[in-house]
Amino acid sequence: MRGVAYDRYGGPEVLTLRDDLPDPPVGPDTVLVRVHAAGVNPVDVLIRSGGLTGAYPHHLPIVPGWDVAGVVEAAGPAVTAFAAGDEVFGYVRRDDVQWGTTAELVPAPQRCLAHKPESLSFAEAAGLPLAGLTAYQSLTEALDVHEGERVLVHRAAGGVGFSAVQIAVALGAHVIGTASPRNHGFLRDAGVAEVLDYSAGPISAQLSEPVDAVLDLVGGDTLADAPKQVRDRARIASVVDPVVNEMGGRYVFVRPEHEHLEELGRMADAGQLRVPIARAFPLEQTAEAQELVAGGHVRGKVVVTLRS
Repeated sequence: MRGVAYDRYGGPEVLTLRDDLPDPPVGPDTVLVRVHAAGVNPVDVLIRSGGLTGAYPHHLPIVPGWDVAGVVEAAGPAVTAFAAGDEVFGYVRRDDVQWGTTAELVPAPQRCLAHKPESLSFAEAAGLPLAGLTAYQSLTEALDVHEGERVLVHRAAGGVGFSAVQIAVALGAHVIGTASPRNHGFLRDAGVAEVLDYSAGPISAQLSEPVDAVLDLVGGDTLADAPKQVRDRARIASVVDPVVNEMGGRYVFVRPEHEHLEELGRMADAGQLRVPIARAFPLEQTAEAQELVAGGHVRGKVVVTLRS
């Protein structure tokens, strides 16, 4: 099998293109996906550096990547939701780290997949799962956002942030986003009602009044300022720093969820959710793709493409 893998932790130089990777196993609850595109996320860089070895069992060599879009090649005997030939997308976070998505074939537990939205290309669908699930679970579970509420999303032009503002708009919220001035028009086009400049001082001082809910995607000083931004600190959610729990808010660690992926697909096909692609790299440039993501300040999603 052809794919990108690494057999030691480190910088982007450890990533190598290989043609001799073994075909992955297909367990009874596993869907084997022929990959068309794989999303690239900051967590891929963290895993490659060895930063999550205490959270999951790791088995070298590791194929990086958790986001995927492709076509079902085969399905285990316990799989009921998918069959060979189905177009799918998903967040393939298994119970261990080894079989990632930047390879020709990826074994995905059934819970990690959904049917690909018809309105999205494979590249766009590959950019949606992790960011979309993080945003959706933060807004609907941790923050319980309802129609008419004022919701503040930090780093609103990033991968998770842009998914979050679109989902919040679809929920009927009055959305306020923080971003650099160059991204203000980009966010207004997505339905964001107010856009604030994160470099112009504390956001709490820029708000006309406290909001109903805050989604923190930055941490640090931005999270420290969050209690002043919101009416009730129980409605602060952060995907960056668990210290939010000490503030009385909620820390969100995204999980694979078939039903949530299906809802994201429905929203995409309804025109409520789009996935701008910042850049698509061929498989052999996976290292460059990870470097771009690691640098931050990317508007939209970075993906690796294997098939058209």
